[in-house]
Amino acid sequence: MPILPHFYIESLSPLYEDVQLAEIFSDSKFFVDCIPRSTVKDTLLKYELAKNQQRFDLKTFVTENFILPAASDNEYSSADKSLHEHLTGLWNVLTRTPDQKGGTLIPLPYQYIVPGGRFREVYYWDSYFTMLGLQVSKRVDIIQNMVDNFAYLINREGFIPNGNRTYYLGRSQPPFFALMVSVLMEEKGDVILLKYQTPLEKEYGFWMDGAETLTATNPTHRRVVLMQDGSILNRYWDDQDTPRPEAFIEDTHIAKKSGKDPAVIYRHIRAAAESGWDFSSRWFRDELTMETIQTTNLIPVDLNCLLLFMETMLSVIYQNQDQLTFQKFLQKISQRKKAIQQYCWNEEKGFYFDYQFKDQQQSASYTLAGAFPLFIPVADFEQSIKVARIIEEKFLQPGGLLTTLNKTGQQWDAPNGWAPLQWIAYHGLKKVPYGHRTIAKKIRQNWMHNNEKVFAATGKMMEKYNVTDTESKAGGGEYPNQDGFGWTNGVYLKLLAE
Repeated sequence: MPILPHFYIESLSPLYEDVQLAEIFSDSKFFVDCIPRSTVKDTLLKYELAKNQQRFDLKTFVTENFILPAASDNEYSSADKSLHEHLTGLWNVLTRTPDQKGGTLIPLPYQYIVPGGRFREVYYWDSYFTMLGLQVSKRVDIIQNMVDNFAYLINREGFIPNGNRTYYLGRSQPPFFALMVSVLMEEKGDVILLKYQTPLEKEYGFWMDGAETLTATNPTHRRVVLMQDGSILNRYWDDQDTPRPEAFIEDTHIAKKSGKDPAVIYRHIRAAAESGWDFSSRWFRDELTMETIQTTNLIPVDLNCLLLFMETMLSVIYQNQDQLTFQKFLQKISQRKKAIQQYCWNEEKGFYFDYQFKDQQQSASYTLAGAFPLFIPVADFEQSIKVARIIEEKFLQPGGLLTTLNKTGQQWDAPNGWAPLQWIAYHGLKKVPYGHRTIAKKIRQNWMHNNEKVFAATGKMMEKYNVTDTESKAGGGEYPNQDGFGWTNGVYLKLLAE
């Protein structure tokens, strides 16, 4: 178990309800990002000796024995510059160097971009959308560095963790590495594909681990699920079933409130964190409350589209190397496309949905994940027309696209919109073979205007936006809205270049 989470869970858990602790660690992530000034053994000994003393002060103890996380970049301002100039300058503010390490931080060999705010480390799927902006800014050097960092993590850990923190080592995030490689290919040519063949193969092996062992009596293993027709699809998962160290207080409260086996709840929560949609009614059985979370019982349509892209990229590699493996991957691609259509497409509703494989029925929740089969072309043209209609009628708002149609107080629900999903929907709708340019243009205009309006009022780019009421701030979730913000900057610059 990672050092700081171990100290946090085992030693400070009796103090979680302490008023003083709540004031200091209102954000659980703050503490697990601290760096101990001495060994864990010595720190624990000091704590045991000090905690029962009459004048013991927890805040003083922490500040004396830990190096606190550096202040966020919230003070960065460029009020005299245009938004484009602001974002171009912000890349340097959000850049972290290889020598920044310690505590729970996993050191990386090359420079990378962090999202900003409380997010002081690199994040997996964020980085793809950040790279889109770096590409516009001609910062191919940083794109190269970040792809190399992720290849390093795959070779070191066997996969890309949620972020480069030891407390993220139980899970990954939506697998965008192959798409990152494709961005680099646009800049440096097809030779890049061969350079990253091994990490691509290893990441695919991580997501498909155990697929060959699945049977009708044992249809699941980690991230793979054997479906009724014999096809294999994927789900989100986490190898641990304990509270997340970076959200320990929040998770234990949810588990207690649910009245269910805490380990089961923790696994569902962690799996939702792997999805990047933490949290959303998308994962709730009743579409309302966190206590009904059921993430590992769902086949997410977006995840399986991303794995389809990974299989396609690997097939391109094998086409000129190994015809037998090439043919096997063509079969995998065909099987996954067919399975996505069979289990996730709803002809009556004209949209794609997640699939609850234990109940053997589709989720009833409309989510913007239904746009992924256009971004990674799975839908035929007639299906794309129906998806476009639903997106325009149900999701499009004055400030961009909603994430879901449910208003629950969770940050990945209405009225919030998020930059990565704007790009996925926009790019999927307008691309060949679909060409739904009118609705794509509306999405682009509404989202960019929302970004510009908030920037004009605050001088900031935000993690998420209220797309229904552009006069109000986005909210919900476990922490306040963050500014910075890596993927918002990247998507805005890419849309601006469009």
